[in-house]
Amino acid sequence: MSHAVETAGLYDCRDAWVKTLVDLAAHDPRIVAVVNDSVGSSKLGAFQKAYPDRLINVGIAEQVMVGVGAGLANGGQVPFVSAASCFLTGRALEQVKADVAYAGFNVKLVGQSSGVAYAELGPTHHSIEDFAWLRPLKNITVIVPADPWEVEQAIRWAAAHEGPVYIRLSRMPVPALNISDRVFTPGRATLARQGQDLTIIACGTITHLAMTAADELAAEGIQARVLNMHTINPLDEDAIDAAAKTGAIVTAEEAHLRGGLGGAVAEYTASHRPVPVERLGFDGFQPTGDMAYLFERSGLTVAGIKAAAHRALGRK
Repeated sequence: MSHAVETAGLYDCRDAWVKTLVDLAAHDPRIVAVVNDSVGSSKLGAFQKAYPDRLINVGIAEQVMVGVGAGLANGGQVPFVSAASCFLTGRALEQVKADVAYAGFNVKLVGQSSGVAYAELGPTHHSIEDFAWLRPLKNITVIVPADPWEVEQAIRWAAAHEGPVYIRLSRMPVPALNISDRVFTPGRATLARQGQDLTIIACGTITHLAMTAADELAAEGIQARVLNMHTINPLDEDAIDAAAKTGAIVTAEEAHLRGGLGGAVAEYTASHRPVPVERLGFDGFQPTGDMAYLFERSGLTVAGIKAAAHRALGRK
């Protein structure tokens, strides 16, 4: 049976995010949204229409935005602070660190248009360092949903969870994943495909590419296990242990190689279960260009993942 993506089409995960938030807000008056003049890019128009008094637009002032979210949380509200991830985690990093993480406030940070979704706007708008910035803040749960179903599950979980959360969303359309008996549990990776020859660990927008690559590798007689590592912090170390037992690992992410998913996996395996690890992601500032070009030049394609798998197997 193929574990590749369903053929129903491609989906903007922001649609699932706002639909879920509107539904949750109908049952929980504590839920509010805070934005930085980003109602449109956050797709929060439906929320604003349904709850005009529960959407706070601070204008282009990201540090203020996070501070307002922290204040609302301190007052008993459940704020979803939504902005382009490059500015939410870059410009307002001090407030995320001090006002949210250090204080332990119940703020839900939603990073929109993450990775290189703002491709043509160049390095100032690429958001590929956010994992590296947030992973050291151990009490912030960092979630990277791979498709609309996982977005909904993540938003619902975040609303019920007491504590800071960062949810990383992309504007890049992705397919719905075809994973049997799927369950979303933060901190526990999802086994997307069985395999014993090596393991591909992916997250977010790259997960469906990893599954397709595994299908094509199977046609070559290589059985690749695929893990959807939807939670970067805390990291599922048990899943990495199991991955290491296959003898080789490939990681793939729409993020920087230094400090991201690949870095986390390499850190853990080097300390606990050394195996060959091939990492795919971005290295350094990326040029201006469309997403297909940026993915291609960094090997974030089905062919690139397959090539990494062969390199990893050659090192076993």
